[in-house]
Amino acid sequence: MALPAYAGKLETAWYYGFRFYCGLVFFFLITPILVIIPLSFNAQPYFSFTTEMLTLQPEGWSLRWYEDFLTSERWMQGIRNSFIIAIAASFLATSLGTLAALGLSRAYMPFRNAFMAMLISPMIVPLIISAAGMYFFYSDVGLAQTFPGVILAHTALGTPFVIIVVTATLMGFDQSLVRAAAISGANPKTTFFKVTMPLIAPGMISGALFAFITSLDEIVIVNFIAGAGQRTVPMRMFAGIREEISPTILAVATILVTISVILLTTLEMIRRRNERIRGIVPQ
Repeated sequence: MALPAYAGKLETAWYYGFRFYCGLVFFFLITPILVIIPLSFNAQPYFSFTTEMLTLQPEGWSLRWYEDFLTSERWMQGIRNSFIIAIAASFLATSLGTLAALGLSRAYMPFRNAFMAMLISPMIVPLIISAAGMYFFYSDVGLAQTFPGVILAHTALGTPFVIIVVTATLMGFDQSLVRAAAISGANPKTTFFKVTMPLIAPGMISGALFAFITSLDEIVIVNFIAGAGQRTVPMRMFAGIREEISPTILAVATILVTISVILLTTLEMIRRRNERIRGIVPQ
């Protein structure tokens, strides 16, 4: 929103001062992330800027750590595990979260607030508590140190994001369309796939991306439940920091940051498209 022409000195000072303050907060939050990007191109096995890097000498920069990442079977296995788990967990979280959101959006849903609080509790309960509980439960049922166990654990973490996003999308959904489809003879299944789902698809995709990012970055629960065959990239990074200090970790972190930025950009594009479809002008 642009500063109006009739704004006084106080309003002008607040307008620019507020944006300057927001810029400082953004700089404080984003700088630690941006620092790792140039460090990942360090030719030396250090976590600091060398003289050659600071003076922009070619010999100070290298792709050796990216090459080490791409040629390492350990890291490639971690990448495969991370994407298998994240994709499967996102699919399950989107399916379950969408069904839950559809139920919670009904005006006649009994104890709706209580169910909502219970379903989004994984976002509120400290991860260490959830991880300990899942470990004991999955150990009893034989799911500990298995891919299904890790996928179900990540599904539990991602489902609240899907519920919140899809529920917000359903707030602007015209329920008369569902009644019109029922009057026209469509059964609930046809109504959902032909009427409801196309209209809430942006919210479903947004929730799926949130669930994917949550699963891709998760390490606490994986440390409790995963076995040697389910080690993900965050686990490899954490183990690498403790066992061997290698800038390969910075290269992996840069790749993960890039993936997250791409996904969040896609999410923002979907949000803006959804606003245009609903007739809301993006601010």
